[in-house]
Amino acid sequence: MTNRRIAAAVSLFAVCLLSLGSAHAGDKVKGKGVITLRSGNTLTVETDDDASIAVTVTPDTKVQHPVGLGARKKQVGQEVLIPGLKLKFEGTGDPSQVTAETITFDRDDLSLAKVIQAGLNPTAQQQAHNMQTYQSNKKATDAEIAANQAAIAAANQEIAANQTSIDEVAQSTKKRFSELGDYVVKGDHTVYFATGDYSISAEDRQALADLAKQALAYQKGYVIQVAAFADSVGTPASNQVLSKERAQAVVAYLLQDCSVPVGRIVAPGAMGESNPAASNESPSGRSENRRAEIKVLVNKGIVDSGGN
Repeated sequence: MTNRRIAAAVSLFAVCLLSLGSAHAGDKVKGKGVITLRSGNTLTVETDDDASIAVTVTPDTKVQHPVGLGARKKQVGQEVLIPGLKLKFEGTGDPSQVTAETITFDRDDLSLAKVIQAGLNPTAQQQAHNMQTYQSNKKATDAEIAANQAAIAAANQEIAANQTSIDEVAQSTKKRFSELGDYVVKGDHTVYFATGDYSISAEDRQALADLAKQALAYQKGYVIQVAAFADSVGTPASNQVLSKERAQAVVAYLLQDCSVPVGRIVAPGAMGESNPAASNESPSGRSENRRAEIKVLVNKGIVDSGGN
């Protein structure tokens, strides 16, 4: 009898261990956030509580968006999962890594992500090329710095050349804006930001809302141009990213809160440290350079005809 009791206790303990392991292996995870990076089938998602989670997409993952006012959802291809897209996900895993079973997004959020990518991808690709060139040059010169001052000077010249290349990219974007020769400026506003920040103040939000209302009154023949900048604090690469985030913040507010149609916003420009409005040598000058310039451009034909 004693042996039977021991055997039964051992069996019960083994079943408990198996049940516990199974529960942890198949934990359900839900979350929401914004895609900041996609590498193959892995999405890096920044969640609402500022955590970063790796979401793996499999052939069985359902990617869908709501249709109409009911609970019906339409499934779409996984190619829509691009950086900048807000989404909700459900799957199995742990707080740092999830294998997604379903991913749900709104079509308006996909439109915003596409607008942002249209304007920022060329700049980001050029920036990545510049950084690769810089890193290659730095590796080539690090071994010679201690014994050869001439090599140090050459490395500094190469870094300066990379900075010039970054400025040229920003100048190219600015030129693209200036080539809107068939339009005239009918309204503008400049948003200023704190150091390292891209949030928009309540006062600037009201000014942007008023500017959007003015633009919408034209009904047709207008576009809104957004160009964002940074001061010289930090590295050129980090300032390029910061100016991109500032442009994204303004575009998102105009689309989501001011009802500006997607097609009326020119692909936003991330200008980095280029075209400073004032000297970066003083705090007041740097505060003027941390900005986003927003302009309402109206077709000359409409202006000349006296229409709205």
